[in-house]
Amino acid sequence: MKNVLKKELKFLRELWSGFRQARVLFTANNFRVFDHLKNPLSAKDLSEKIGTSPRATEILLDCLTGMGLLKKQGSRYQNKDIASRFLVSTSPYYQGNIIRHGETLWKNWSGLDQVLRTGKPFRAFRDHESFILGMHDIAKLRVRDVMRAINLRGVKKILDLGGGPGTYSMEFAKRDMDVTLMDYPETVKIARELIKKDGIKINFIEGDFMVDPIGNDYDLIFISQVLHAYSEKKNIQLLKKCRNSLNIAGRIVIQEFFISPDHTSPLSSALFSVNMLVNTEGGRTYSPVEIIRWLGNSGFKRFRTNRLEDTVIIEAVAS
Repeated sequence: MKNVLKKELKFLRELWSGFRQARVLFTANNFRVFDHLKNPLSAKDLSEKIGTSPRATEILLDCLTGMGLLKKQGSRYQNKDIASRFLVSTSPYYQGNIIRHGETLWKNWSGLDQVLRTGKPFRAFRDHESFILGMHDIAKLRVRDVMRAINLRGVKKILDLGGGPGTYSMEFAKRDMDVTLMDYPETVKIARELIKKDGIKINFIEGDFMVDPIGNDYDLIFISQVLHAYSEKKNIQLLKKCRNSLNIAGRIVIQEFFISPDHTSPLSSALFSVNMLVNTEGGRTYSPVEIIRWLGNSGFKRFRTNRLEDTVIIEAVAS
């Protein structure tokens, strides 16, 4: 019995103390610690470079070492491979923007008690740039898997609805498709800059796809990680709008985080539902069963699902 208690207490302690490692990572990311530790540095030398307290810097670096992100030799610290790959801003796999977004979520999640009482979101803090660039951080690592999971045969004209940073739009355009990205003006501004760096031609529609025209005669409408931000009612309205914007043989492709029909697993998706509770009026993580039902009610037919690592791709045709 004592062993059971110890195991349960350890599990509980890991739950309530999990915030500490996240906070250490957020702070290290804010100060670009990993950019400076491509080569070995002492805590004192690093503190001079980033304008911090030598004592505080040493304690933080020791903790980052214990977390497995740095290695320490004598008094000097250096990135481990994982930090070099994902936490250095010049790396093609850089994840620092999504970590910055994570800090914004940290601040808003602190209002969860109030959200539970009122049922209303708590969005006291906002950093739109880190959110959109963070979406690019994530999407660039999974874009090839997503492309392999989609049937693109015969597709010439495509709408990337709520396309954010344009990661998927760029990949579609590389396949000689006529691509249009639609999103809010402040998002399109960021997407234009990212796309310009690659020298790729993409069309843009700036607006709110829930109320503004989205164009028509598309062969395919791609909706990635959008539906979770809205209520069931609004999603059905959007899917009906999409069906009317497709050509007669057109189809829709939806990518969302996978969650079980009872909304409890995997835990990461259940936690993401809480994130939507905190940050939106009516969003949550939806199961493939729910999304397919909405598609059927919106006039789509012949559904196909393809489970990726933590997401699911759902395809349907307009007729």
